[in-house]
Amino acid sequence: MAKPDKVAAVAEIAESFRTSSATVVTQYTGLSVSQLSQLRRALGTSAKYRVAKNTLVKRAAEDAGVTGLENLFVGATAIAFVEGEAVDAAKALRDFAKDNNALVIKGGYMDGKALSVDEINRIADLDSREVLLSKAAGAFKAKLSQAAALFQAPASQVARLAAALEEKQREATGTEAAEAPAES
Repeated sequence: MAKPDKVAAVAEIAESFRTSSATVVTQYTGLSVSQLSQLRRALGTSAKYRVAKNTLVKRAAEDAGVTGLENLFVGATAIAFVEGEAVDAAKALRDFAKDNNALVIKGGYMDGKALSVDEINRIADLDSREVLLSKAAGAFKAKLSQAAALFQAPASQVARLAAALEEKQREATGTEAAEAPAES
């Protein structure tokens, strides 16, 4: 018979699987409580970091329809349920793992498929959403400036041509006027 607290834990983990944009499975053996607190602070609001029993996590993943992670639930397992940008959470986990060898990234899950450690590292190497948006805005602004200059060029060319023709006519009429009194 299942205990009510375990049933509730499975339901909570399954809901976390369903509502998160991505998950990252880690092994945390050797990390102290203060280091786990540092990791949670590093993740900020982008992810919830949860330590759970493998049997409960396996059941919750199955309930949520998450497949391909069964072999990752071995040993001391903790999962980062990404609520914000996957890039931010992946960077925080990767950077923390570089400084703390006790944290090992095992794999993850995003967009209906399991992720390898290499794929998580590639996600961490991406620019954040804000940086990508600012790059796109800069590119759009540059193209709009080029278009404005292109549309303005014919008008300024016509103006320069008109000014040159007017100057030429003044010179021609000025020369004719200067020659006319000498002939009389």
